[in-house]
Amino acid sequence: MKKKLLAVTLAAAMAASLTACQGSESADGGGADNKGVSITIFNSKIEVQAQFEEMAKEYSETSGVNVEVYYSNDTVAAHLATKYSSNDPYTLSMVDAKDVYSLAEDHAIDLTGEKWVDNTNYAISMNGKVVGFPVCVEARGLIYNKDAIEKVTGEPFNPEDYTTLDAFQGLLEKLAAGGMETPTGIMKEDWSLAGHFLSEVYETQEDVDGFISSLHEGSADLANNARWNARMDYFDTMMKYNYAAGSAIAAEREVSEQKLAEGEIAFMFGGNWDWSMINAYEYSENMGIMPVPENTSDGTNKKLVGGGSKYFFIDSSDNTSEEQRQAAKDFLNWLVFDEAGNSFLTEKCALVPAYSNINAAGLDPLSVSVKSYADAGNLIDNYNYLPDDHFSLCGAAFQKYLAGQTDRAGLAAEIENYWKSTTPVEH
Repeated sequence: MKKKLLAVTLAAAMAASLTACQGSESADGGGADNKGVSITIFNSKIEVQAQFEEMAKEYSETSGVNVEVYYSNDTVAAHLATKYSSNDPYTLSMVDAKDVYSLAEDHAIDLTGEKWVDNTNYAISMNGKVVGFPVCVEARGLIYNKDAIEKVTGEPFNPEDYTTLDAFQGLLEKLAAGGMETPTGIMKEDWSLAGHFLSEVYETQEDVDGFISSLHEGSADLANNARWNARMDYFDTMMKYNYAAGSAIAAEREVSEQKLAEGEIAFMFGGNWDWSMINAYEYSENMGIMPVPENTSDGTNKKLVGGGSKYFFIDSSDNTSEEQRQAAKDFLNWLVFDEAGNSFLTEKCALVPAYSNINAAGLDPLSVSVKSYADAGNLIDNYNYLPDDHFSLCGAAFQKYLAGQTDRAGLAAEIENYWKSTTPVEH
């Protein structure tokens, strides 16, 4: 078990300094009762772990609550199963939507009466009860470096001019001819290839659940599916111009992010969460996310894929006390209703808020793009029910394709075989 404690246990602050969790009925005057209470937080989003550490220290100073923040390299389901079996669950767990659906019935408390519920459209409900607190809105597409593109072409770059693959290929050729010989980057991680890129093949189908069922039943013909081929035509184009084409599966994510940030490359598939890495470098000011360019007429090449991303749930077992659960509720309300909590989400973590009352004026360029598509109703919904091994098994198959060890038909066959041998998540 690869588990790493990435934040220290935080000492309780003086009760006189208690100011956290303002705006929550459960927290008004209730926070003082939580002085000295200890809670644990599981964070499955490595990009914001450092921010969580800093937040925990500041939160401790104002709440008097002892907080421990954990991260694990294991799959969420496996890691949490170990915690449950040892009767040592986290007080708060931040996981993907699919994990809430599979775990909440047995392990999450009812949050229906919480004040924040009225401020979001993204809460997860099961059996008539709210069980998942949405941390943010995220979306994925093609990240671009506008400054880098315009420097090479000498022409204004407008993402809406490149919705088709034909137009996008023309731009890549112009960039290559102008001196940026390899203008694209590809992340080789399984969660990116299978969890994000491949999943959009499912998410952009006219009938997503029907398509997943056909894959499971073995009746789908992926190799001749229009959405699959449009998506793979784009991927092949990205591979052709990939800066790491000679060693694609050895390319480090940090290197790709730096090259994109500093304008050595112009495009990389990803999401607004990538800003937490991009901003560590000498990044260009004018960046954003655009839909994946495809030769299609169904409108999917004019939308990003996204929605609520990462959800907290509070443990319901006897191993967590009511005082700990109250402290956890107070923390969630602090995120939504306290100015410091808002700042943590939008400025320090660079997350698009899932709550209508949170001012998003300080968003980074990628999140500004996501918010603009979300506000215009141009987000294709995430498919939140992928089996736990989809990332690793389909990701490994996709890595073989990226490395040139199989062709498109072979990759399609591996994906079909995966779905025929697994059980879709009930929902």
